[in-house]
Amino acid sequence: MRTHFLLLLWAMLCHHGDARAFFRRATGDALKGTTGTAAGDGAVLRRSKRGWMWNHFFLLEEYTGTDYQYVGKLHSDQDRGDGSVKYVLSGDGAGSLFLIDENSGDIHATKRLDREEKAYYTLRAQAVNKFTNRPLEPESEFIIKIHDINDNEPKFTKDVYSASVPEMAEVGTYVVQVTATDADDPTYGNSARLVYSILQGQPYFSVDPETGIIKTALANMNRENREHFQVVIQAKDMAGQMGGLSGTTTVNITLSDVNDNPPRFPQGVYQFSTPESTEPGSPVGRIKATDADIGINAEMDYAIISGDGVDTFDIVTDSTTQEGVITVKKPLNYERKATYVLKIQVENTNKDLRFSSLGPFKDTATVKIAVEDVDEPPVFEQDSYTMEVKEDAAIGTAIASVSAADPDTSRSLIRYSIDRRTDMDRLFNVNPGNGTIFTLKPLDREEAAWHNLSVIATEFTNPRQTSSVRVYIKVLDVNDNAPTFATVYETFVCENAKPAQRIQTVSASDVDEPKGGHRFYFSLAPEASVKANFTVKDNRDNTAGILTRRSGFSRLQKSTYLVPVVISDGEHPVQSSTNTLTVRVCSCDRDGNMKVCNAEAYTLSAGLSTGALVAILLCVIILLMIVVLFAALRRQKKKEPLIISKEDVRDNVVSYNDEGGGEEDTQAFDIGTLRNPEAVDDSKQRRDIIPESLYPPVRRAPAIAQSRDNADVRDFINQRLQENDADPTAPPYDSLATYAYEGNGSVAESLSSLDSVTTDGDQDYNYLSDWGPRFKKLADMYGGEDSDRDS
Repeated sequence: MRTHFLLLLWAMLCHHGDARAFFRRATGDALKGTTGTAAGDGAVLRRSKRGWMWNHFFLLEEYTGTDYQYVGKLHSDQDRGDGSVKYVLSGDGAGSLFLIDENSGDIHATKRLDREEKAYYTLRAQAVNKFTNRPLEPESEFIIKIHDINDNEPKFTKDVYSASVPEMAEVGTYVVQVTATDADDPTYGNSARLVYSILQGQPYFSVDPETGIIKTALANMNRENREHFQVVIQAKDMAGQMGGLSGTTTVNITLSDVNDNPPRFPQGVYQFSTPESTEPGSPVGRIKATDADIGINAEMDYAIISGDGVDTFDIVTDSTTQEGVITVKKPLNYERKATYVLKIQVENTNKDLRFSSLGPFKDTATVKIAVEDVDEPPVFEQDSYTMEVKEDAAIGTAIASVSAADPDTSRSLIRYSIDRRTDMDRLFNVNPGNGTIFTLKPLDREEAAWHNLSVIATEFTNPRQTSSVRVYIKVLDVNDNAPTFATVYETFVCENAKPAQRIQTVSASDVDEPKGGHRFYFSLAPEASVKANFTVKDNRDNTAGILTRRSGFSRLQKSTYLVPVVISDGEHPVQSSTNTLTVRVCSCDRDGNMKVCNAEAYTLSAGLSTGALVAILLCVIILLMIVVLFAALRRQKKKEPLIISKEDVRDNVVSYNDEGGGEEDTQAFDIGTLRNPEAVDDSKQRRDIIPESLYPPVRRAPAIAQSRDNADVRDFINQRLQENDADPTAPPYDSLATYAYEGNGSVAESLSSLDSVTTDGDQDYNYLSDWGPRFKKLADMYGGEDSDRDS
């Protein structure tokens, strides 16, 4: 290898000229310090620098030798071999990857190089004086280029590819393209020239050797037979020649489904059974056709195309399971029809016309449905009944009948009854055997025009089987009510009224409802037609006018007139009633407007009813009672005592506000004594003191007799009277003067309990009975022997 590079290098140098000019500057400048040769004309001749046209070294990658790999040799024409020239290398990898012998200029590579890591290196070389380090040549740049060898295998962009292709695709249908890359130099040799081939997957698929495009290679591949394929593709460099490197990848190919298979029923006949009590909309059974396709290609639609149950049953598709669900469309009746036969068709909803030649994409099957008998409740002939009865119908009158029957083959007898929750008043009843409804009580249309009953039918053999039906009974009207005034009429007539003057228009009402409508007739009662003041005119429109028959009315002579009006209807039998119109006589102006009327008429005209007047009167009475009660309470208000100090424990003068017995009580307090003390009648007894003749006083030993002489009181009062008479500023004679006076003592002595503790024995209070009626209560409380013990 070294000999080869040396021969190549010296051949190139010899081809271009002197090898010593290797480091000539490309600028062509003369080297400094060189000696020129004189020409014949005396001019100094200078050697011009010869520039080299090449600047590349080549080196093979992946060197496997044990010695350093020789790259090339540098030499300067300034080097005379005396050892004064030193070669210096700088640039990419200089000193580490590339070494130069500073004396000889030989360049070596110290490591194995990889072109895929770095394809070329740029270096700079210079010759300098070894002793002075001065450059002898300008710095020159050169490139070491790494020659490629086939040391990299092809690599695919994906380890595993996934692709799909429709089943039944034609030969050559594109599937997927695989791509491999080679890190070797594509511009040098065939190291990076790849060729694709299929290692696994024949005969179903093929691959283009240059582009890597995979295509189908077999026609009519069926997904239902095989759905997944694994294909192995190889990429080989060196154009596929022997010794080239290769790489592989795996391609997983799936055949996608197309609608190339029709649906098929696994069996030709299906059988189901369902009770006759199955409600409409309830499922009876499910059938399912098979389809080898999947997804939307396996979606199916079921339909009933013929049979005797087309109107009784229906079929729908379960979108989840793709089953045909048979449901009841109408109520079933075992007694009427026990079996049904249906013809069901199934077909794909999404069809592919490319495969229509494979056959019809639909199938049919027969479905037999048996209806099972169940014990059903009675069935009425009608869903509801409407009946009519007159309100004057006698008790026990038959109205109409209801009828129910057992739908089962046993044909059980039926018993009828009324749901009493719908006939709380028990106005009706039903015959339990034949279902005839009759009345139990009199009916009144005016109270209830319609009755809503519920009649129950029960089987004798199975009482749990019951059913009910609604019965609407309309009560027909009969003319059993007399017409009356539509409202209470009260009006007035002016004193200056003229004959035939209309004062009121009346109308009538009747709770009856005749078919042709009401027709009322109005007339004046026969008993009032003699010397009548008013007349009744029938307007023939169910109203009548009340007219005056004479002129001039006087409120003073008669203020109120009662006009009896007879109202009759036109039905049979004729019903009539007499109604009274109240007419008040009022004073009116010339225009007929009421001015003055009696109190009753005025109150009525003001719109006050009798109830309102009673309410006003009660309010007035309640107010009067409140005033009287308030006055009585004020009169009973107590005066303040003269001595209110609780600290004074002496005998106080106590004021008793006592009121006499009234006008008849002339002996309780004789006011004449105050006016004329000299005329006191000592023999006259007071009414509030018990006479001694009836109740003689009880004498007690410890009691001290005291004088009842009231002379000191008279003297005191006389003295005060004289002082007031002589006083010019005194009030008038008939004025009330109050004199505060404390007497000598009471017959009863002191009533204080302060001294009671000083007595050794029990007190005897029987003497209290001698003090009169005022002390009777005290005598009753303390007069008995056992009063203290009992208390």
